[in-house]
Amino acid sequence: MKKFSKEEKSWALYDWGSSAYSIIITTAVFPIYYKASATEAGVSLSDSTAYLGYTIAIFTFILAMIGPILGTIADYQGMKKKFFTAFFLLGTISTALLAFVPSDNWLLMLICYVFAALGATGANLFYDAFIVDVTTEKRMNSVSAFGYGLGYIGSTIPFILSIAIILLAQNGVLPISATVASRIAFLITAVWWVCFSLPMFRHVKQLHYIEREPNPVHQSFKRLGKTIKEIRQYRALFLFLIAYFFYIDGVGTIISLSTAYGTDLGLSATSLLIVLFVTQVVAAPFAILYGRLANRFTGKKMLYVGICVYIVVCIYAFFLETITDFWILAMLVATSQGGIQALSRSYFGKLVPKENSNEFFGFYNIFGKFAAITGPLLVAVTSQVTGNSSMGVFSLVILFVIGLVVLSRVPEPTPHEPIDKVAPE
Repeated sequence: MKKFSKEEKSWALYDWGSSAYSIIITTAVFPIYYKASATEAGVSLSDSTAYLGYTIAIFTFILAMIGPILGTIADYQGMKKKFFTAFFLLGTISTALLAFVPSDNWLLMLICYVFAALGATGANLFYDAFIVDVTTEKRMNSVSAFGYGLGYIGSTIPFILSIAIILLAQNGVLPISATVASRIAFLITAVWWVCFSLPMFRHVKQLHYIEREPNPVHQSFKRLGKTIKEIRQYRALFLFLIAYFFYIDGVGTIISLSTAYGTDLGLSATSLLIVLFVTQVVAAPFAILYGRLANRFTGKKMLYVGICVYIVVCIYAFFLETITDFWILAMLVATSQGGIQALSRSYFGKLVPKENSNEFFGFYNIFGKFAAITGPLLVAVTSQVTGNSSMGVFSLVILFVIGLVVLSRVPEPTPHEPIDKVAPE
């Protein structure tokens, strides 16, 4: 921690807080809670997994549509923090509201989940863009990886607390039902997220911006249109985004559907929660390790490593049968999950014009979010057509291979120089 500035630490601590949402709501407790609710309502395992996939596709499509527009407006002085705050409030409030949805209403759960996810992912759009305001290009790999590392470490605390409450309730130690225990976990997530976001609000400020001008919304649309028209000027940058579109699609799909997939294989909720906890612990040092290795071998080479690991994950998932297999799979994911996300963020942060960072991170968001539509849809359709969830996960190999091939066409930038200045024609 001593190696980082106050602004860098405050920025990274938001990851410490918001990652509780990622593990408890996106990955662990909520999917298990939802699957149990849907099963009790008579929904088949494959259909409930498909409905969750469709829900993820819906909210990511909404954010993908508005991301670049809001990002362009947020480039004006003082607007980045306002948009960040609005999505932050939507996410935390909706997460808390999940605790009050009747346990037999699985459809209302998914609707509330849409708003919580919109808030969380929308806030992350502007949080990611703030990286250009808190650090330098030289430190960007380390700071981005540090954020992900803190996120994995910090999220284990509310996760442990939530698991403890759920297990104690299931074993009759606490005089509450497992349903109530899960609802308490949702409230813990919201409170944890809010508390550790306070340093971000206090110490992180928008340093790179465009001066305010009359009719800012109209001018923002004009700037966005100009960027799209002059896309050839950013050829290498958008080539990277195409690669990112495919490989991050697979990463996000595996994260969001992992517990639902494990449930389909017959793994107990307790086993899934323990595996996910250990995954968080292992992922923290590996995220930081990716940042250090990127400084030595370049970020692009480490992205190759991460993509290859995920290809192995998808192939291995096809043969998954036992809890031991699931443990092996989870540990493979843990080695690269944080690293591939952290280096994608820092790599992109080095490419964008700093004063237009929100606009370009809006495109980063739209590519990432549209990717998050196709991945879950691919798994959902494949699972329903074949009646086998394993085939759905295996189908993600296609996305990683395409991402790897396209990434190989992106030139490595020279230090502290925009990538398009060194891109071969």
